[in-house]
Amino acid sequence: MNKSMMVGAVLGAVVVTAGGAFATYTLVDRGPAFAEVVGVEPVKEVIKTPREVCKDVTVTRQKPVQDQHRIAGTAVGAVVGGLLGNQVGGGSGKKIATVAGAVGGGYAGNQVQGRMQANDTYTTTETRCSTVTDTHDKVVGYEVKYDLDGKIGTVRMDRDPGNRIPVQDGQLVLTQQ
Repeated sequence: MNKSMMVGAVLGAVVVTAGGAFATYTLVDRGPAFAEVVGVEPVKEVIKTPREVCKDVTVTRQKPVQDQHRIAGTAVGAVVGGLLGNQVGGGSGKKIATVAGAVGGGYAGNQVQGRMQANDTYTTTETRCSTVTDTHDKVVGYEVKYDLDGKIGTVRMDRDPGNRIPVQDGQLVLTQQ
């Protein structure tokens, strides 16, 4: 056998052996192609959105007082009281009754004017606003429990994977293609 034939035979044997090894390597079970999903729990975040709510309300207010010291009521009451007191008694008793009537009438007139001013009101409509907060849940991910070749694991994903998660070279494939 000549040398080139020997080299050719050896090279041929090497190629056949390598091809067989490669074919066997690709056929060997490298592990599961999928991890079975055992449970999926949505991960939620509470979103708070403030907004303003306004409504019209009826309000009763007191009108501004023109005579704050109630001088008109006091004066009218004193005059009326004095006139009534003057009708009572005679002599010096008449003078005392007139003065007492004027004092009593002035006090009574002052009080009457105060009650009238307190009851002098008007009604108007005002807009009252307040801030309320609306809340709602937003799903921000999924906590996925899986079984990979008898081992239970947990991973957070941005989507619900369904019943299975693809596995490549023993690792979960978490991105969608």
